[in-house]
Amino acid sequence: MPYDTKAADGIRALLSDRIFVERKMMGGIVFMVNGHMCVTASGRGGILVRVGPEAQARVAKEPHVQPMKMAGRTMNGFVRVMPEGYRTAASLRKWVERGLDHVATLPAKPAKRKPARDKR
Repeated sequence: MPYDTKAADGIRALLSDRIFVERKMMGGIVFMVNGHMCVTASGRGGILVRVGPEAQARVAKEPHVQPMKMAGRTMNGFVRVMPEGYRTAASLRKWVERGLDHVATLPAKPAKRKPARDKR
């Protein structure tokens, strides 16, 4: 299943006023802020949002939300929001802001530098 390009476009627009990195990973598009995965347009349906371990159980009780699972394991601090949960611009904004709020609590990761190549 391809990722939701409309959701990806909406996420991109909501993040347009800040610095972020966009990467193709896990069959979708991952949006990273300060070096941390924040929100993803998932190739398995819906969006993945990093809400933090302390909020995961509470947020997972909301409609159209479930814990994020990869390889049969629940990923601590992440939830999957199905399309019905972010159908409107306001609801997508709410989820992106939740991801941004959690990432803001994490220390910024330094940019990875590619190792120098030996030119011998």
